[in-house]
Amino acid sequence: MSASKVAFNITGYAFVILIALFCLLPFVMLVSASFSTEKAISLQGFGILPREFTTEAYELLFKYPQTILRAYGVSIFITVVGTILGLLITAMTGFVLSRSDFKYRNRFSFYFYFTTLFNGGMVSTYIFVIRYLHLKENLLAIILPLMLNVFYLLIMRSFIQAIPMSLVESAKIDGAGDFKIFCSIILPLSKAGLATIGLFIALGYWNDWYHAMLFISEREKWPLQYMLYDMLNTAQAMANLSTQANISLADVPSQSLRMAMAVVATGPALLLYPFVQKYFVKGVTVGAVKG
Repeated sequence: MSASKVAFNITGYAFVILIALFCLLPFVMLVSASFSTEKAISLQGFGILPREFTTEAYELLFKYPQTILRAYGVSIFITVVGTILGLLITAMTGFVLSRSDFKYRNRFSFYFYFTTLFNGGMVSTYIFVIRYLHLKENLLAIILPLMLNVFYLLIMRSFIQAIPMSLVESAKIDGAGDFKIFCSIILPLSKAGLATIGLFIALGYWNDWYHAMLFISEREKWPLQYMLYDMLNTAQAMANLSTQANISLADVPSQSLRMAMAVVATGPALLLYPFVQKYFVKGVTVGAVKG
């Protein structure tokens, strides 16, 4: 290996490591702040290492562990069910739109694309879900709105179009139907695309709190994100009351509690990513460059 190539590799690795550190540093500071006292954060700001180490924020967050665990269970259920259904519908729709023998595929593609430009808005969506679907206090009200994303659908369609049509034609000659072709050929060859889009869908469900705020009022059915959102609002209200009553703000862990909530909510997503990492780049690039 020539000296110039060695120098290029060293420079490239050093640059990538530097970028990785810049990406990792905010999360390290977030974890550090979650173990710092409110007074230290107010006076000294955020740092890489905890300032006046304390677990007060986590103690407050897990004061009632059954509540957090129940919210975790609801979020896991919504994420798993929503991701499976979302992947199935996205893959099936993408398969249909990728078929050159489907006469109306361009019309349906325009219909899906049109929904990215205009939508009914919050009021009409709320009325439709509550009055016509009767899904008030039902977890389906959280699952259904995020089940199909047009952007993910277009990526999936492009990915399926990259599969040689000769495989589909051969299966047809052997007497296989469309559903048999989809299950036996399309799905096994679309693992990279499914893993990529599955990650996007799962993160969307995991981070969603807005639909729970609209349609769910029973605390037992709140997902983790909305539970943390409610606890944060309560902590901020306590901080405002403490200010009005001339009580030290340091007695109310508002900032550190916010950081602890972010750590608790982010953990499962960080554990999920390594399992789909090897498919991620391939799935995104194929869906992006294939017309």
